[in-house]
Amino acid sequence: MTDASLQADLAETKPEVLRIRESISVATPVVHKDLSLVNLVPKKSGYESSVSLEEFFASIESASRVGKWQCRDNFEIAFLILTDSAKPFYQGCQVLHTPEATWQKFKDTFTQKYKNVRAYQYQYMMLHTARQGKNEDAQQFAVRCRALLRKFYPKRTIL
Repeated sequence: MTDASLQADLAETKPEVLRIRESISVATPVVHKDLSLVNLVPKKSGYESSVSLEEFFASIESASRVGKWQCRDNFEIAFLILTDSAKPFYQGCQVLHTPEATWQKFKDTFTQKYKNVRAYQYQYMMLHTARQGKNEDAQQFAVRCRALLRKFYPKRTIL
C-alpha cells in the first residue's frame, strides 16, 4: 500500500471514528429502576374494606420517587397490584387501554369509579364530632384533627 491509499483510507474512516467517539461521550446516563419497592405497595380491591384509594395512589407515587420509576411504570404496576373487582374494572375500561392513557387518567378513572360517598360522610362526622381525649394533650388533638382534615380534603394543603 502506498502513502496515498493509506491517507485516503484514513480520510474515509476519520468521520466514522469521530461519530463513534461523540456517541460514546454523549451517551445518556443509565437510570436503574428499583422495582423491588412494588412489594411495599398495598393491594387494592374494589371493596370498602381494602386500603383507601388515596393511600393506594400515595404509596405508588412514593415508591415511584424512591425507585426512580416513570409515570408509565406507575400505571403498569398499579394494574399488577389490583385485585378482586378492581382488576376486571380496569380490564374493561377502554379509556385506560389507549396509548394516550396516563397515570393521571388512571387515578381520575379509579377515583370516579370508587368514590365512596359514605366514606366522605363518615369523615365529615368524625371531623365535626372530634373531641379532645382524656389523656390527649392539645398537640396530639391538633395532629389528630389535621389527619381527619387530610382525609376529608385530600387535595388541599393543610398546615
